[in-house]
Amino acid sequence: MARLPAIITAMGNVLDFSADQAAGGFTRIAFTGRLTMAHIASVTEDVRAIAPAAPGLVIDLAGVERIDTAGAWIVHRLEATWAAAGLPVQLASASPEAQRLISEVARNDEPIPCRPPPGRALADRLERMGRAVVAQTDNIGNFIGFLGQVLVAAGGTLIGRRRLRGHAVIHQCEAVGVTALPIVALLLFLVGLVVAQQGAVQLRQFGAEIFTVNLIGRATTRELGILLTAIMVAGRSGSAFAAQIGSMKLNQEVDALATIGLSPIEVLVLPRVIACAIMLLLLAFFGSLMALVGGGVFAWVQLDLPPGAYILRLQEVTPLSDFVIGMIKAPVFGIIIALMGCFHGLQVTGNAESVGQRTTQAVVEAIFVVIVFDAFFAYFFSFLGYN
Repeated sequence: MARLPAIITAMGNVLDFSADQAAGGFTRIAFTGRLTMAHIASVTEDVRAIAPAAPGLVIDLAGVERIDTAGAWIVHRLEATWAAAGLPVQLASASPEAQRLISEVARNDEPIPCRPPPGRALADRLERMGRAVVAQTDNIGNFIGFLGQVLVAAGGTLIGRRRLRGHAVIHQCEAVGVTALPIVALLLFLVGLVVAQQGAVQLRQFGAEIFTVNLIGRATTRELGILLTAIMVAGRSGSAFAAQIGSMKLNQEVDALATIGLSPIEVLVLPRVIACAIMLLLLAFFGSLMALVGGGVFAWVQLDLPPGAYILRLQEVTPLSDFVIGMIKAPVFGIIIALMGCFHGLQVTGNAESVGQRTTQAVVEAIFVVIVFDAFFAYFFSFLGYN
């Protein structure tokens, strides 16, 4: 068989590939030089061009100075191609390193399906649903354990056995509440405008535009003001809690606290829960006030209702119970948001990707639980007669 040369020069190194006949009529392929990624680019096509032929193949690696995974792959594919044709393959003069590398490549050469096998769509979906149910069950169990630890720490603080970290609470109050004032003011002001505008449009059909003030007062003080403020805090502070504590967990700072005898629940969680409960109460009041201001601006500009008459009308049609109910819900929502953020932050494991996943999960679950509790409060107070 004629010699088929293919010579590559890279970085001063030469790879020589040749194919001829060996003893017994076997096809002999010999490599000389460095059988590495930097030198095999054009040799690959020449090797593939040699079709399997009887009686078999001998791969001679006596002249190989160095081999890496790419070179081992070339040798393995040669062996696999000739073996698939039913022809024997011999590996000659390979160093122990080359034999080990080629064996490792061959062991990991397994087909990977590009798409799920057909006919299992229902089974795969049921499997995903089952895994999700198991994961959520574990999540609920872990949260119950976490909630118990928080209650124990809070009880110890109330009876004086544990010290309340006042500086941490004040710092978290600033982070949760003070810095959130501008965005809460803008959001609730616009919500008040939208509620007033949409209410006026609908009520105008019945000549009852004056009842727009009723809609603004009751909707914002009892429901929209607190609910939208809670959602804003969940997206802003709940995610921050999860990301901060999750990063500390990855950096082993949480483990360091436990090592020096400090409780992570007492140091990290309790100040955030207290601050979020207090500041959400204040933010809910402030947000409801801004929503009323936004509605008042619309009533003044579009309905020709002076500010004084608007305030008097609000006092007449908005019962004090609506304001009290909204203020009762606020600290509960704050506790829920803080607990969700801190819990998922402490559940971070592995790598930075887990921080993102847990942060997203904390925000979604906090908003979901807040809305569920809001529905519960609505039904509960309606049952008590506060409609």
